[in-house]
This record gives sequence, structure tokens and C-alpha cells, in this order.
Amino acid sequence: MAGPLHGIKVVEMAGIGPGPFCAMLLADMGADVLRIDRSRRPDEPPHRTPGSRFDVMGRGRRTVTVDLKKPGAAEGVLELIGHAEVLIEGFRPGVMERLGLGPEPCLTRNPALVYGRMTGWGQDGPLAMAAGHDINYIAVSGALHAIGPRAAAPVPPLNYIGDFGGGAMLLAFGVVSALVEARRSGKGQVVDAAMSDGAALLSAMMYGMRAAGFLTTERGENLLDGGAPFYSTYACADGKFVAVGAIEPQFYAELLRRCGADDPDFAVQLDRDRWPVMKEKLAAVFRTRTRAEWCSLLEGSDACFAPVLDWDEAPAHPHNVARGTFLTLDGVVQPAPAPRFSRTAPSAPKKSLVATGPEKQAALRAWGAPEEVVRQLESAGAL
Repeated sequence: MAGPLHGIKVVEMAGIGPGPFCAMLLADMGADVLRIDRSRRPDEPPHRTPGSRFDVMGRGRRTVTVDLKKPGAAEGVLELIGHAEVLIEGFRPGVMERLGLGPEPCLTRNPALVYGRMTGWGQDGPLAMAAGHDINYIAVSGALHAIGPRAAAPVPPLNYIGDFGGGAMLLAFGVVSALVEARRSGKGQVVDAAMSDGAALLSAMMYGMRAAGFLTTERGENLLDGGAPFYSTYACADGKFVAVGAIEPQFYAELLRRCGADDPDFAVQLDRDRWPVMKEKLAAVFRTRTRAEWCSLLEGSDACFAPVLDWDEAPAHPHNVARGTFLTLDGVVQPAPAPRFSRTAPSAPKKSLVATGPEKQAALRAWGAPEEVVRQLESAGAL
């Protein structure tokens, strides 16, 4: 594949969630990623099954199943890692060390290796060995507390903040940063990416606003959490929803003008005491038209407006179509690689290739594994 990471060889120790997403980001940008997978249970969901067309996060790379419990298998994988520039793993702390594939032997074999580690709590700290998921990691960062309606329980924002934003993207940024440094120094290093750290980092602006007195600890009462009437979602006459984000005074004025909202209660935009009343009245305004009617009136204007689209509607939106924001791969609609590059645009992603039978050896050779490594894994019965 073309792309800004063309020529970078990556070994991915297969996992779930942020690890595969990080590997997908690297593969989307042209890196040559070899995924080392474990044997899968027959009841694995299709979106987690390598080679399944529903495994969107597995696109753009080869997968080889290796039984690391076989004698000599770990040594064979260590040899593979010796020919890579990046290793990505997402196990609990200590697992790779017990397999004989921890940072020490890998960096001894390959001193310039970038060793990327993805965990929930990090490699150290009192919670390092505890199990968890996205909801737990964002809970301790402060982010989860801030999400949800007023006087109600916090609402999990899917697994965007911990797994993908604070996890996979943080690891991808760390890996690429370490690659840049390794090109200068010739030395690799360990990248310790923790989802709890990443969720906290994503909250940088919020902590600044809190310190300045612009953010309360009450959900649904602040500028960006749905408390402000001009930054919220509203139901329309047909039960569909729209989103408005008219923060700046000129955009707020444009929203009111186009909506015909001339009630005196809307006059003082930043009067927080009036926000509940303003929000109730603005909700009544939006209930007077369908979502399509509001789109005709507001979309594309400076009113900072957008329809709230579902999974099926979003790929068909004219802006997304014009930008090529989504693509269809093997019959599955999915997001296209991003961001865009003016000179080293990546190729369109290809479906995951799960090597079976003789393809296993071919996949290893195509990635660049030396012949002796292929023979070693074969003789160990690990493939």
C-alpha cells in the first residue's frame, strides 16, 4: 500500500478494541502490518473474527495464527520482531514477558524497535493488573462524570473515549513519534499507552475551564455538555433530532433569526440562570418542523446546525459522499482512512487476509520474514 508509512514493518500481537484499531490506523497509512493471532473460539462474534468481512478494524493486513505455547514458537516470533520497526501488543502487564517476548529480549534482538504497549491502566500503578474496560478507564479520568443529562446517571459514550481516542490514537501517535526519534538516534524504546492516561489527556481543555471557573461538576449545566440551549440536541416534529452549536454571538444571532425565535428570553445568551427556560422554549420551536424542513432552513448556514444522523443515514449524507468519508469494502460500509495527504495519499484499504494452509508461509514471506524463520515456525508446528 502507498501512504506516508509505506515501508514501515509492524508486528501486531492480536487483541481486541484499541490494539486492532491502532494497527488499522497504521495499515491505512501504508504500513505493512503482520498480525499474529491466537486460535479463535468458534463462538467469536464476526466483527472480531480475522478475515470476516465484518472485521473492519482488521482491514489492510495479513493475519497468521501462531500457537505460542509450542516449543520454539516464541523464538520464531522474536525473529520476526527482529525484522520489524514496530511491535504492538495489548495484553496485561507481564504477559509478553512470560511469553519471552517482553521489551528486553525484543530490544536486544532489535535495538531500533518501537515497542508499543496498549493497556487500560498502564504498565505500573496500583490498578495496573486489574481487569477493566473503556467505561472504567474514563471513569477515573473525570470524563465519564461529565457526560449525561442533568440530575441523571452518567452515560457511557460508547467506547470512543477510552478505547479509541484515549487508547488507540494515543498509541498510534506515540508509535509514530518514537519512529521519528528512532530515525535520528538509531535507538528504539517502549511506548506505554494507557487508556486512563489518554482519557485524562482528552480532557485537557475541561480541566483548564474548571480551574478558570467556567466548568461546574454538575452534569448538563455547562457550555458543552448540553446545559446551554444553543449547544444541544432537539427533537423535531417527526421525532428525529437536530444538533445546534451556535456558541459565538454572531452564530447565535443567525440561529435565532433563521428560526424566527424572537422571544425576549433569548436576548441574553450567556445568562445561565435563564438557560433552562431558554432551552424549553427553543425545544418548542424545533418541534414545529420536521428534521428535513430544518435542514432546508439551516443546513450550510452559520447557525452551526446539523441533523443527527443514524448509522445508515450518515454514509449517504451529501457532504460525506462528496468527501469520500465512507467506503464499501467486501459489502460492508465503513469509514475511509483519514486524514488526507496531498502527496503521499494511501491506497484504498483491502480486506484482511487470513493465511491458511500454504498461504501461511507465503504471507510470512510476503511480509519479509526470512526463510529460516518460516522454517522454524513450521518445524515447531506453531502455524
